[in-house]
Amino acid sequence: MTLRVFVSLCEPLSPLARESCICEKPASMADPRIIHIELDEATILWRNADIEQERRIAIFDLIEENLFKPSRAWEAGHEGPYRLKLAVDDGRLLLEVADQDGQLLEQLILGLGRFRRPIREYFAICDSYYQAIRKATAAEIETIDMARRGVHNEAAELLLERLEGKVETDFATARRLFTLICVLHIRG
Repeated sequence: MTLRVFVSLCEPLSPLARESCICEKPASMADPRIIHIELDEATILWRNADIEQERRIAIFDLIEENLFKPSRAWEAGHEGPYRLKLAVDDGRLLLEVADQDGQLLEQLILGLGRFRRPIREYFAICDSYYQAIRKATAAEIETIDMARRGVHNEAAELLLERLEGKVETDFATARRLFTLICVLHIRG
């Protein structure tokens, strides 16, 4: 028979206890993730069916699995989950971080100057990709898709750099957030 015990960090186990039990820490109440994301609809002037599909997939995937730990909110004792609103205003990305009840915890502002080129490249390659899906060979589509993923990955790395010290997140979350940042830049 296995004995399960909950152990706190300040409670050392004797060697005998260690051999006869499975040690578990109590479940933490911390939940550093996004549970809801909203895009500022006033920022988005136009999007076609392909872009709308990208937006839906990015939001679904982001909500399903993400790591999002805003530093100031975390240090103030707000350990998630979070609601996030994204908007673009005057060339800056606004990230409004709220608790699960919608109470605003903090607002982050990131300059988007360094993102102009990756966004432009991403739009161009996505346009090529959507056109290729309709008439290109599988090999051509794969080549374009690899290039698209490369641009997307580089932009996600850039976003991780820009969020450093402000929000702890992972690569997959940064990729999905970049997709949504691109949606906010569609001007029609």
